[in-house]
Amino acid sequence: MLDYFGDILRNYPTLAVFLTVGLGFLLGRLRIGSFSLGSVTAVLLIGVVIGQFQISVSGPLKTVFFMMFLFSIGYSVGPEFFKSLRGTGLKQAFFAVLMSFSCFAVTVAIAYIFAYNKGETVGLFSGSQTCSSLIGVGGEAISKLPLDAITKNAQLAIIPVCYAVTYIFGTLGTVIILGNIGPRLLGGLEKVKLSAAELEKSLSTDSWRSDPAKLNAHRGVSFRAYRVKNQLFKDGVSVADAEAHLASQNIHIYIGRVQHDDIIFTPKPTDIIYLNDQIVVCGTRNFMVKVGTHIGREIDNGNLLTYPVDRIPVLVTSKNIIGLSINELMENPFMHGVSIRRITRDGKDIKVKGTTAIERRDTVTLIGAPDRVAQACKEIGHADRPTISSDLMFLGLAIFIGGFLGALTFWIDGVPLSFGTSGGALVAGIFFGWLRTKHPTFGQIPKPALWIMNNLGLNVFIAVVGIEAAPSFVSGLREVGWMLFVAGAIGTMIPLFFGLWLGHRVFKFNPAITLGCCAGTRTCTASLGAVQDAIGSTVPAIGYTITYAVSNILLVVWGMVTVMLV
Repeated sequence: MLDYFGDILRNYPTLAVFLTVGLGFLLGRLRIGSFSLGSVTAVLLIGVVIGQFQISVSGPLKTVFFMMFLFSIGYSVGPEFFKSLRGTGLKQAFFAVLMSFSCFAVTVAIAYIFAYNKGETVGLFSGSQTCSSLIGVGGEAISKLPLDAITKNAQLAIIPVCYAVTYIFGTLGTVIILGNIGPRLLGGLEKVKLSAAELEKSLSTDSWRSDPAKLNAHRGVSFRAYRVKNQLFKDGVSVADAEAHLASQNIHIYIGRVQHDDIIFTPKPTDIIYLNDQIVVCGTRNFMVKVGTHIGREIDNGNLLTYPVDRIPVLVTSKNIIGLSINELMENPFMHGVSIRRITRDGKDIKVKGTTAIERRDTVTLIGAPDRVAQACKEIGHADRPTISSDLMFLGLAIFIGGFLGALTFWIDGVPLSFGTSGGALVAGIFFGWLRTKHPTFGQIPKPALWIMNNLGLNVFIAVVGIEAAPSFVSGLREVGWMLFVAGAIGTMIPLFFGLWLGHRVFKFNPAITLGCCAGTRTCTASLGAVQDAIGSTVPAIGYTITYAVSNILLVVWGMVTVMLV
């Protein structure tokens, strides 16, 4: 029965991938007290188990999902990344230099202690630090050494074996240390979550806003129903006069619906409102709290209040609007029947006050009757209508551009400098995510779509890594023994704990940023996913990006130096 099951997985490897992801998420949900593996760790472990069936997964699948994950991370944190770059960017780069040097120093020390040759050391370094590019670079460096053919071929052949043995813990150990142990060493999981939330607030990226189960209790614009009781209306007053009267009392609202007897209608400015009519008044909260005194008591009229209104963000591009205050904008005829719910500038909310000046590229969220909002959008700029659809043209081309540029390699004194296609996808996500906040006229990717790209992309990648690495891990252990696995575990753990200490005590980063910097310097994207999963925030990605880019280059350099020293 087990052989038949294995045959099915070998013949249909995509089933093995989905089985790994599904069982991994199931295992990741289980808790023992306050401890849980998390989805990323669990998927990797399940992948190693299922991989024992000797399953061959098609080549580009892993890379496709990995690039999709990295782009989604970059797109999500792009605006915050550039803000942080102005503050701690150089410190993060220096952190990557120091921590990557510790990876190099620890590996060389282990190689001397255990008397490993150059090939074993390159495999140890690339696997324990999860830097697969070292296999090619280190192998090329060994091939150029003045060694006899037998020795040279033996050392080149042992590199992938040592890599396979040490890579499993290099990934899994990093995921567990940064996702489970790291937050506790930095003051406890709750403290790290609180610190991440505070940083999100300072960057105007509160994570709870993206939680569909949560709602902001403060509603900037309100629609309320009132029964007209003010004697001002005893002989009937037109809608325009009623709104003007309230405006004279510094209450700027509009009347959106009227019920006279059993007839409900959308009023024109000349329509008359009588005593005991029921009306819907719309405006910002600071005005709405005063309305009842001038009209009558608030009522609950579901039929009257049930009608569609539009809520549309619009990018300010019109020269006629730029520089106006909110009060001046609202005096325009096209703004009648429209309220301003929110204004964002450079991705950050600003207070909606009458004296607030509107600047070019501000995003103003309008709310009101669909025809009135549409007219106002035309006068103000470009409407960025919310949608459930993703701009797949933008997505495909953006990842291609990033991957293409990342694939370009520049050689300096025999050292290859390249982001790689994966690093290029990450940088593209950061750039286009930032560009989207500046020019929200293209590149719409709804948050649920980003969630799928993020979680499915990472976990399919991790599933394939586990499935592919499992057979060579077992055979490699038989060939080189358990001691190399232990050496690799030591090489993985010491730099990680050093990095946690360095970020916390020396650089004094926010704990979430420290975790992201450690994941980036280790070039272990799986650990970034585990950290984000553990603390429920994307803030660690801000520390990941710069350190990932710097360490990708430095680890290759340190790898070549290792070949010369061992």
